[in-house]
Amino acid sequence: MIILSRPEIEALIDLDHALASVEAAYIAASDGRAVMPPVGYLAFPDKDGDCHIKYGHIAGDPAFVVKVAAGFYGNPAIGLPTSNGVMLVLSAETGILEAILLDEGFLTDLRTGLGGAIATRALCRPDARRVGIAGTGIQARWQVRCLQQAMPGTQFSFTIWGRSKDKARETANALKAEGIDVLVSPDLERLCRDADIIITTTPSREPLIRDAWIQPGTHITAIGADAPGKQELDTALVARASRRICDSAAQSLDHGEFSTAFRAGDISAETCVELGAVLGGKAAGRIHPADITIADLTGIAVQDIAIANSVLDADRRSQHR
Repeated sequence: MIILSRPEIEALIDLDHALASVEAAYIAASDGRAVMPPVGYLAFPDKDGDCHIKYGHIAGDPAFVVKVAAGFYGNPAIGLPTSNGVMLVLSAETGILEAILLDEGFLTDLRTGLGGAIATRALCRPDARRVGIAGTGIQARWQVRCLQQAMPGTQFSFTIWGRSKDKARETANALKAEGIDVLVSPDLERLCRDADIIITTTPSREPLIRDAWIQPGTHITAIGADAPGKQELDTALVARASRRICDSAAQSLDHGEFSTAFRAGDISAETCVELGAVLGGKAAGRIHPADITIADLTGIAVQDIAIANSVLDADRRSQHR
């Protein structure tokens, strides 16, 4: 059996390979080639935390993956990371446990960043350059890194907003140390009005982004609403969008960013298209330059399968050198 620690996993990651693997996994999910049972969810409201259990199998794969990922958003105040977790890889032929990836939440953070970058690349205007990030946590950093990786050569200008100006500056400085210039905005409305692309990465339980702030042609990738009660976008904005794209219609309409508008009857399931269908050429993404497009990403098990397989493939290659 293979057991890999977080440092070993980080050393094995090939971002381009992982990006392609996650994109292919989205297509497999929308093509009906994946089994993904409902997400297991535990809430810890007293600790501002939650835990997701996601698991699934892609037809033809020799293994399946069970992932446990926890997010406790007050942890940085006590010197601990927000994310933690583990991935288990088991044989789809015998059920034998083949690998334990002790990633401490790293792979979930990475695959979420890659998913956001894939959606943004597929749906933003070709001339989009101004990127606004709402949120200052680890996912804000991954969204910036992964978008740069997914669209090399594109000269983006990044601006970040957070409830805490100090945390926003800290995140901007951390990215600057990696060679990525990021400005800090004290005003979320101004950030939204000026952006071609908006990426939301907060655990908010009330809408942050208002309908009136969003200009025609804007693309929004919404990451934060991955559990019941979370919402980052004004319901009127979701209803107004020209195109609504989601990673999983079942999840998005049940507990994702689109769920509030769906329950209110402001949108229908037929007006929401899965990202894998867009990537596979079976559904349209952005149609007109003036379209407002929203990608609601709740996180699906095929992303975990793809990222786990990417790590194990790299490990096998390293063993044969």
